[in-house]
Amino acid sequence: MSGFFRHTALPLSGLILLSGCIDMPRPFANPGKEATRLAANAPPSRLDIPVPTDSQLSPDAAKLWTKDVAAELLQQTIPAMAQPVRPGDWWLKMRADVRGDQIVPVYMVMTPKNEIRATQEGEPLQAQLWAAADPATLSLAAQDAAPKVASVLTGIQADDMEKDPHSLKHRAARVYFKGVTGAPGDGDISLSRAFAASFRNTADTLQNAAENADFSVATSVKLSPGPAGTTGHPQQHIEIIWRVVDKNGKEAGAATQLHDIEAHSLDGYWGDVAVVVAQEAAGAVRQIIDRYSGRDNAPLPPPAAGSRQQRPKEKGKP
Repeated sequence: MSGFFRHTALPLSGLILLSGCIDMPRPFANPGKEATRLAANAPPSRLDIPVPTDSQLSPDAAKLWTKDVAAELLQQTIPAMAQPVRPGDWWLKMRADVRGDQIVPVYMVMTPKNEIRATQEGEPLQAQLWAAADPATLSLAAQDAAPKVASVLTGIQADDMEKDPHSLKHRAARVYFKGVTGAPGDGDISLSRAFAASFRNTADTLQNAAENADFSVATSVKLSPGPAGTTGHPQQHIEIIWRVVDKNGKEAGAATQLHDIEAHSLDGYWGDVAVVVAQEAAGAVRQIIDRYSGRDNAPLPPPAAGSRQQRPKEKGKP
């Protein structure tokens, strides 16, 4: 059954990995009470972006830059908000440095204690172009900044996970397998048994109950009429979807297996076909869990000493 499945961009033979509603990286995921205690400053549910005061822009242009950066971070699944800094929030401090005839945007990720956690620089721009504050220029600067800031936040999340002995960086994921539905012949049973056997060869743990599971996996099989074969024999199109959901019911991803088979060839005993399908699916599910949880991400190095910054005062406050 080699070549049974369709290959895609990810280096996992025969599988289409669909990100679905994947939140990876998830820099603001709640790491749990223990992680919060250990990390002290675990990122909360939003990233504030106040209007910068040293942007080399007019007040209106500075506001536009702020809104553009927030919008681009939202596209990176970062819950950023263009608003004044609120107590307890992580925030993004922005400025524009003058370096000769160029302007370099600078982005500092700040902790709730007003400490610089990381700094990223944007691509240099001609000072004259920056001063003109054309909306397209500010938009391009924001597009350049968003993935850089998102990468830093991913590293911060990984650092929090590293400090938490109960995170998926330090233990196997608990996975509840709901079984297979819709397969012809003995496929529902054969695929379920083969997947359970294959998944036990991974570093994660398969369990028989949904309670305390980190993820659940549900599999559906769909058959539809396919094109006529090269010898004139009728064919069927088979689609097998392995859908992975986190403990909150949010889709982490899906692996889809596709092929055209001789019509009714799987109406009986699946045999070795189930084993091949399940082995590839087990690897795909493991990869989805790795990507979604972020457990393989490299932690951000500790901040440099003396990186404390003062929080900008909000209007009308001391």
